Amino acid sequence: MILDLFAGPGGWSRALAVLGVQDIGLEWDEWACRTRSAAGQLTVRTDVAMYPTWPWAGRTRGLIASPPCQAWSRAGNRLGLVDQPLVHQAIEDLAAGRDTRDRLLTACRDPRSLLAAEPMRYLYALHAGGEPEWVVMEEVPDVLPLWRQYAAVLRSWGFSVWTGILNAADFGVPQTRRRAILLASRVRTAHPPAPTHAQVAEPDSLFGPGRTRWVSMAQALGWGATDRPVPTVCAGGGPGGGPEPFPSGSRKTLSDARERGTWAPLPVNTGENRWSWSLRSNNQAHATVRSVQEPAGTLFFGHRANECTWVAGPAQAERTDAPAAPEPIRITAREAGLLQTFPADYPWAGNKGQQFSQIGNAVPPLLAGHLLAPHLGVPLNPDDFALAA
Repeated sequence: MILDLFAGPGGWSRALAVLGVQDIGLEWDEWACRTRSAAGQLTVRTDVAMYPTWPWAGRTRGLIASPPCQAWSRAGNRLGLVDQPLVHQAIEDLAAGRDTRDRLLTACRDPRSLLAAEPMRYLYALHAGGEPEWVVMEEVPDVLPLWRQYAAVLRSWGFSVWTGILNAADFGVPQTRRRAILLASRVRTAHPPAPTHAQVAEPDSLFGPGRTRWVSMAQALGWGATDRPVPTVCAGGGPGGGPEPFPSGSRKTLSDARERGTWAPLPVNTGENRWSWSLRSNNQAHATVRSVQEPAGTLFFGHRANECTWVAGPAQAERTDAPAAPEPIRITAREAGLLQTFPADYPWAGNKGQQFSQIGNAVPPLLAGHLLAPHLGVPLNPDDFALAA
């Protein structure tokens, strides 16, 4: 079987399902477990740090690990960087069969930091039986030094290993999400998947196949299709005249507006357009703001300051006749999920905050598919990840 540590709401599991395989996920968060259950994914609700390793011995083909990123993420306080020497020590000790986690945990500034060492506890236990056949791990870029330490251990155990930083946008994800990746295998040479997309489209050449332009938010969300409303012209409180579609200070969403018919379904690039929408990644002063014609920046959730909102501005920079822009509008869980390459009908459980937290912490299934397909020996067809937006 395939063991998925810190399985979250099912990014890896969704990719495996598309590839025709199922995993077993270990996850503690109640709402992520409920999401996984609704999605039909096998789950053990447990603390990965407390669960025994012996049940997996003799039956584990692959191991996946995406430890919680809150201690390391730029969206948080990043105490993981302060704790990093302790995590290195924990990895070294666990790789030698010494469990010093309790002592090291008391010295950690953020107890979540040490979770990045947990995969080594499982790997050490499985290695005695020549398992697993392959390993895939993912985290925020600042964790790369830890992945390199894992790589040194795994190579000493006979694995071929690659570590590095990949940008999800290079693999068709409508989000420039950079992540530290570890790929290891006992049976094949480990190397990163070939990028399929680029910031600027590249034609085929003698040196290899070309790459498609990065997928934009508008493409992923279906904005601009002839049969779908486009969030660039407002039918009230702005270009269309009439009353404001939302009261001042309300927390309505673009989806609410579309459902209520308050967005005019006009083509994207016409002289009638006065508004262009962008996604602001958080409420902080230097937040990333991207046009809907670009991929999103990395989606962060879990704290009010990390709330993503749609913000409007004149469609053409030189325009001076556009009315005042509407207030920012909060992104919906469905929209955020689509930008992570989850299908539109993915069964997110919990209230909005719980859903957003799951989405922000998830691995984009399309990126996961690119990483997993070579280990499974099956071809990946990106069309199989159609989002049904």
